[in-house]
Amino acid sequence: MNELLLIIEIISTFSLILVAKKLFGKTGLYAWIAIASILANIQVAKSVNMFGLETSLGNVLFASTFLVTDILSENYGKKTARKGVYIGLSSVIIYLIVTQISLLYEANSIDVASDAMNMLFGLSPRICLSSVFMYFIANMADVWLFDKLKVICKGKKLWLRNNLATIICNGGENFLFTFFAFYGIYSGNDILSIAIGTTIIELLIALCDTPFLYLSKRVKEREL
Repeated sequence: MNELLLIIEIISTFSLILVAKKLFGKTGLYAWIAIASILANIQVAKSVNMFGLETSLGNVLFASTFLVTDILSENYGKKTARKGVYIGLSSVIIYLIVTQISLLYEANSIDVASDAMNMLFGLSPRICLSSVFMYFIANMADVWLFDKLKVICKGKKLWLRNNLATIICNGGENFLFTFFAFYGIYSGNDILSIAIGTTIIELLIALCDTPFLYLSKRVKEREL
């Protein structure tokens, strides 16, 4: 069941990115990065099994930010892609500040959400701080590497540039993020299992995003 849901999430998520580009151009892609960055930090708190591997959720949304920065870089230039990374960084910082302030409010007698919010958002500071740091480093590295490969390949071999940049940067980000986010929460073996599982899943997702990157070059934004 989880595997089927993963396939559905990949197709729907990457398709919605193309819809965002079609409807709103690079503004829509900026908005996607902001939304995906926040939702991924909520999803990542949940651990699941897929293909016999232990992994956390948020894989598809995290991977989608790499796809979007590659789309921005390919269609609008490196400077535009970097702006997208800064927007994602700002979004996660705002999310972290707002959720932590929310936890400080004292709930009244009719409240039914406080315990759930404490459970979910209580993990957020550590997860988000790790995510903020690794998101910024990994995505900026992806923008840089994608652009360098574009120069080396003389603008050709888009599939190679996309996969190399995403796999190298996303794979490294997964191991470091999992360690920083969950050290002391899970055992060392569990952290390693989650990191390996998450990396394998995200590498598979990275291979799936290549057709959507090609399609993004054919999708023309609608004139508003």
